[in-house]
Amino acid sequence: MRPMHYLRALRGIVARELYRFVQQRERFVSALVRPLVWLFVFAAGFRSTLGLAITPPYETYILYEVYITPGLLGMIQLFNGMQSSLSMVYDREMGSMRTLLVSPLPRWFLLTAKLVAGVAVSILQVYVFLGIAWAYGIEAPVQGYLAVLPALLLSGVMLGALGLLLSSFIRQLENFAGVMNFVIFPMFFMSTALYPLWKIQESSELLYWLARWNPFSQAVELIRFALYGRFNGLACGYTAAATALFLAAAIVGYNPSKGMMQRKGGA
Repeated sequence: MRPMHYLRALRGIVARELYRFVQQRERFVSALVRPLVWLFVFAAGFRSTLGLAITPPYETYILYEVYITPGLLGMIQLFNGMQSSLSMVYDREMGSMRTLLVSPLPRWFLLTAKLVAGVAVSILQVYVFLGIAWAYGIEAPVQGYLAVLPALLLSGVMLGALGLLLSSFIRQLENFAGVMNFVIFPMFFMSTALYPLWKIQESSELLYWLARWNPFSQAVELIRFALYGRFNGLACGYTAAATALFLAAAIVGYNPSKGMMQRKGGA
Protein backbone atom coordinates (compact mmCIF):
# COMPACT_ATOMS: atom_id res chain seq x y z
CA MET A 1 0.00 0.00 0.00
CA ARG A 2 1.34 3.41 -1.00
CA PRO A 3 0.76 6.74 0.78
CA MET A 4 -1.67 7.81 -1.94
CA HIS A 5 -3.86 4.80 -1.13
CA TYR A 6 -4.08 5.89 2.50
CA LEU A 7 -4.78 9.48 1.47
CA ARG A 8 -7.47 8.41 -1.00
CA ALA A 9 -9.17 6.23 1.60
CA LEU A 10 -9.04 9.01 4.21
CA ARG A 11 -10.47 11.52 1.78
CA GLY A 12 -13.25 9.14 0.77
CA ILE A 13 -14.26 8.29 4.34
CA VAL A 14 -14.27 11.94 5.47
CA ALA A 15 -16.14 13.09 2.34
CA ARG A 16 -18.74 10.34 2.79
CA GLU A 17 -19.33 11.34 6.42
CA LEU A 18 -19.65 15.02 5.54
CA TYR A 19 -22.00 14.24 2.65
CA ARG A 20 -24.15 12.07 4.88
CA PHE A 21 -24.27 14.84 7.46
CA VAL A 22 -25.32 17.44 4.87
CA GLN A 23 -28.02 15.14 3.52
CA GLN A 24 -29.41 14.37 6.98
CA ARG A 25 -30.62 17.85 7.90
CA GLU A 26 -32.57 16.54 10.87
CA ARG A 27 -29.28 15.31 12.35
CA PHE A 28 -27.83 18.80 12.05
CA VAL A 29 -30.90 20.40 13.61
CA SER A 30 -31.10 17.89 16.47
CA ALA A 31 -27.39 18.38 17.20
CA LEU A 32 -28.05 22.10 17.75
CA VAL A 33 -31.48 21.96 19.39
CA ARG A 34 -30.21 20.08 22.44
CA PRO A 35 -27.49 22.59 23.50
CA LEU A 36 -29.62 25.57 22.47
CA VAL A 37 -32.40 24.44 24.80
CA TRP A 38 -29.88 24.25 27.63
CA LEU A 39 -28.51 27.67 26.72
CA PHE A 40 -31.81 29.53 26.27
CA VAL A 41 -34.04 27.73 28.79
CA PHE A 42 -31.96 25.96 31.42
CA ALA A 43 -29.40 28.75 31.80
CA ALA A 44 -32.11 31.41 32.03
CA GLY A 45 -33.75 29.56 34.91
CA PHE A 46 -30.49 29.20 36.85
CA ARG A 47 -29.07 32.65 36.13
CA SER A 48 -30.48 34.25 39.26
CA THR A 49 -29.92 31.30 41.62
CA LEU A 50 -26.41 30.12 40.74
CA GLY A 51 -23.74 32.70 41.44
CA LEU A 52 -20.30 32.13 39.96
CA ALA A 53 -17.18 33.47 41.62
CA ILE A 54 -14.17 34.67 39.67
CA THR A 55 -12.33 31.51 38.63
CA PRO A 56 -9.80 30.96 35.84
CA PRO A 57 -9.95 31.51 32.93
CA TYR A 58 -12.53 34.20 33.74
CA GLU A 59 -11.24 37.50 35.08
CA THR A 60 -14.56 38.85 36.30
CA TYR A 61 -17.96 37.65 37.44
CA ILE A 62 -19.87 35.96 34.63
CA LEU A 63 -23.42 34.98 33.85
CA TYR A 64 -24.32 31.33 34.08
CA GLU A 65 -24.88 30.99 30.32
CA VAL A 66 -21.32 32.19 29.73
CA TYR A 67 -20.04 29.47 32.04
CA ILE A 68 -21.96 26.58 30.47
CA THR A 69 -21.16 27.49 26.85
CA PRO A 70 -17.87 25.50 26.79
CA GLY A 71 -19.71 22.62 28.44
CA LEU A 72 -22.33 22.72 25.70
CA LEU A 73 -19.56 22.60 23.09
CA GLY A 74 -18.38 19.44 24.81
CA MET A 75 -21.95 18.16 24.78
CA ILE A 76 -22.12 18.57 21.01
CA GLN A 77 -18.93 16.58 20.59
CA LEU A 78 -20.00 13.93 23.09
CA PHE A 79 -23.33 13.25 21.39
CA ASN A 80 -21.74 13.43 17.94
CA GLY A 81 -19.10 10.89 18.98
CA MET A 82 -21.81 8.53 20.15
CA GLN A 83 -23.88 9.15 17.01
CA SER A 84 -20.86 8.30 14.85
CA SER A 85 -20.40 5.12 16.87
CA LEU A 86 -24.03 4.24 16.26
CA SER A 87 -23.47 4.58 12.52
CA MET A 88 -20.33 2.47 12.92
CA VAL A 89 -22.41 -0.38 14.35
CA TYR A 90 -24.65 -0.24 11.26
CA ASP A 91 -21.79 0.21 8.77
CA ARG A 92 -19.87 -2.65 10.31
CA GLU A 93 -22.76 -5.03 9.75
CA MET A 94 -24.38 -3.81 6.52
CA GLY A 95 -22.69 -0.63 5.33
CA SER A 96 -19.43 0.51 3.77
CA MET A 97 -17.23 -0.32 6.75
CA ARG A 98 -18.09 -3.99 6.30
CA THR A 99 -16.22 -3.85 3.01
CA LEU A 100 -13.46 -1.53 4.21
CA LEU A 101 -12.63 -3.69 7.23
CA VAL A 102 -11.65 -6.56 4.93
CA SER A 103 -9.64 -4.34 2.58
CA PRO A 104 -5.82 -4.37 2.51
CA LEU A 105 -5.75 -1.15 4.53
CA PRO A 106 -4.91 -1.75 8.21
CA ARG A 107 -7.80 -1.57 10.62
CA TRP A 108 -6.12 1.01 12.83
CA PHE A 109 -6.03 3.39 9.86
CA LEU A 110 -9.66 2.77 8.89
CA LEU A 111 -10.85 3.34 12.46
CA THR A 112 -8.75 6.49 12.76
CA ALA A 113 -10.09 7.78 9.44
CA LYS A 114 -13.65 7.15 10.63
CA LEU A 115 -12.79 8.99 13.82
CA VAL A 116 -11.35 11.97 11.94
CA ALA A 117 -14.50 12.15 9.80
CA GLY A 118 -16.70 12.26 12.89
CA VAL A 119 -14.54 14.99 14.48
CA ALA A 120 -14.78 17.10 11.33
CA VAL A 121 -18.57 16.94 11.52
CA SER A 122 -18.60 17.83 15.22
CA ILE A 123 -16.37 20.86 14.69
CA LEU A 124 -18.76 22.19 12.04
CA GLN A 125 -21.59 21.86 14.54
CA VAL A 126 -19.57 23.55 17.27
CA TYR A 127 -18.76 26.62 15.20
CA VAL A 128 -22.38 27.01 14.12
CA PHE A 129 -23.36 26.89 17.79
CA LEU A 130 -20.67 29.45 18.65
CA GLY A 131 -22.11 31.73 15.97
CA ILE A 132 -25.59 31.45 17.48
CA ALA A 133 -24.18 32.05 20.99
CA TRP A 134 -22.33 35.12 19.71
CA ALA A 135 -25.57 36.50 18.25
CA TYR A 136 -27.19 35.83 21.65
CA GLY A 137 -24.54 37.98 23.32
CA ILE A 138 -22.10 35.35 24.58
CA GLU A 139 -18.81 36.52 23.14
CA ALA A 140 -15.31 35.16 23.64
CA PRO A 141 -12.08 36.95 22.67
CA VAL A 142 -11.62 36.98 18.91
CA GLN A 143 -8.40 34.96 19.11
CA GLY A 144 -10.22 32.39 21.24
CA TYR A 145 -12.31 31.23 18.29
CA LEU A 146 -9.09 30.11 16.57
CA ALA A 147 -7.26 29.01 19.72
CA VAL A 148 -10.09 26.64 20.59
CA LEU A 149 -9.72 24.65 17.37
CA PRO A 150 -6.82 22.40 18.57
CA ALA A 151 -8.72 21.79 21.82
CA LEU A 152 -11.81 20.79 19.84
CA LEU A 153 -9.73 18.42 17.73
CA LEU A 154 -8.25 16.69 20.77
CA SER A 155 -11.49 16.50 22.73
CA GLY A 156 -13.40 15.34 19.65
CA VAL A 157 -10.92 12.54 19.00
CA MET A 158 -11.08 11.45 22.64
CA LEU A 159 -14.87 11.29 22.74
CA GLY A 160 -15.04 9.67 19.32
CA ALA A 161 -12.47 7.06 20.39
CA LEU A 162 -14.58 6.31 23.46
CA GLY A 163 -17.59 5.82 21.18
CA LEU A 164 -15.59 3.49 18.92
CA LEU A 165 -14.49 1.48 21.93
CA LEU A 166 -18.09 1.06 23.05
CA SER A 167 -19.22 0.14 19.55
CA SER A 168 -16.71 -2.74 19.51
CA PHE A 169 -18.72 -4.37 22.32
CA ILE A 170 -22.10 -3.93 20.62
CA ARG A 171 -23.38 -6.37 18.05
CA GLN A 172 -26.90 -5.06 17.41
CA LEU A 173 -28.29 -1.55 17.04
CA GLU A 174 -31.04 -2.32 19.56
CA ASN A 175 -28.47 -2.64 22.33
CA PHE A 176 -26.74 0.64 21.56
CA ALA A 177 -29.28 3.03 23.09
CA GLY A 178 -29.24 1.27 26.45
CA VAL A 179 -25.46 1.29 26.64
CA MET A 180 -25.31 4.97 25.71
CA ASN A 181 -27.63 5.91 28.57
CA PHE A 182 -25.10 4.45 30.98
CA VAL A 183 -22.28 6.45 29.38
CA ILE A 184 -23.51 9.80 28.03
CA PHE A 185 -25.59 11.02 30.94
CA PRO A 186 -23.21 10.05 33.77
CA MET A 187 -20.28 11.57 31.87
CA PHE A 188 -22.16 14.78 31.16
CA PHE A 189 -23.80 15.39 34.52
CA MET A 190 -20.81 14.28 36.61
CA SER A 191 -18.58 16.89 35.03
CA THR A 192 -17.78 20.59 35.06
CA ALA A 193 -19.96 21.20 32.00
CA LEU A 194 -22.84 22.62 34.04
CA TYR A 195 -21.35 23.39 37.45
CA PRO A 196 -17.90 24.46 38.66
CA LEU A 197 -15.98 22.01 40.80
CA TRP A 198 -16.23 24.11 43.94
CA LYS A 199 -20.03 24.01 43.68
CA ILE A 200 -19.97 20.23 43.31
CA GLN A 201 -17.62 19.90 46.28
CA GLU A 202 -20.07 21.80 48.49
CA SER A 203 -22.68 19.08 48.00
CA SER A 204 -20.61 15.88 47.83
CA GLU A 205 -16.92 15.10 48.22
CA LEU A 206 -17.29 11.82 46.32
CA LEU A 207 -19.07 13.51 43.43
CA TYR A 208 -16.35 16.15 43.42
CA TRP A 209 -13.60 13.58 42.88
CA LEU A 210 -15.62 11.74 40.24
CA ALA A 211 -16.20 15.00 38.36
CA ARG A 212 -12.60 16.10 38.76
CA TRP A 213 -11.16 13.01 37.09
CA ASN A 214 -13.95 12.49 34.60
CA PRO A 215 -12.30 12.60 31.14
CA PHE A 216 -15.21 14.68 29.88
CA SER A 217 -14.55 17.29 32.60
CA GLN A 218 -10.95 17.58 31.47
CA ALA A 219 -12.05 17.95 27.85
CA VAL A 220 -14.51 20.69 28.81
CA GLU A 221 -11.86 22.56 30.82
CA LEU A 222 -9.44 22.28 27.91
CA ILE A 223 -12.08 23.87 25.65
CA ARG A 224 -12.99 26.48 28.27
CA PHE A 225 -9.44 27.72 28.74
CA ALA A 226 -8.64 27.63 25.02
CA LEU A 227 -11.76 29.64 24.20
CA TYR A 228 -10.37 32.46 26.34
CA GLY A 229 -6.83 32.20 25.01
CA ARG A 230 -5.44 30.21 27.94
CA PHE A 231 -3.69 26.84 28.02
CA ASN A 232 -4.60 24.24 30.64
CA GLY A 233 -1.67 21.82 30.76
CA LEU A 234 -3.32 19.34 33.14
CA ALA A 235 -6.49 19.12 31.05
CA CYS A 236 -4.47 18.76 27.85
CA GLY A 237 -2.26 15.99 29.22
CA TYR A 238 -5.19 14.12 30.76
CA THR A 239 -7.27 14.37 27.58
CA ALA A 240 -4.34 13.24 25.41
CA ALA A 241 -3.69 10.25 27.69
CA ALA A 242 -7.39 9.29 27.65
CA THR A 243 -7.41 9.62 23.86
CA ALA A 244 -4.45 7.26 23.48
CA LEU A 245 -6.02 4.76 25.89
CA PHE A 246 -9.49 4.76 24.29
CA LEU A 247 -8.15 4.62 20.73
CA ALA A 248 -5.72 1.78 21.51
CA ALA A 249 -8.48 -0.18 23.23
CA ALA A 250 -10.85 0.42 20.29
CA ILE A 251 -8.25 -0.81 17.80
CA VAL A 252 -7.71 -3.95 19.88
CA GLY A 253 -11.48 -4.37 20.18
CA TYR A 254 -11.86 -4.33 16.40
CA ASN A 255 -8.99 -6.75 15.86
CA PRO A 256 -10.64 -10.06 14.83
CA SER A 257 -7.81 -12.08 16.39
CA LYS A 258 -7.59 -10.26 19.74
CA GLY A 259 -10.62 -8.16 20.57
CA MET A 260 -14.34 -8.44 20.91
CA MET A 261 -14.72 -9.27 17.22
CA GLN A 262 -13.14 -12.66 17.87
CA ARG A 263 -15.68 -13.46 20.58
CA LYS A 264 -18.53 -12.46 18.28
CA GLY A 265 -17.34 -14.59 15.43
CA GLY A 266 -15.68 -11.82 13.39
CA ALA A 267 -16.76 -8.47 11.99
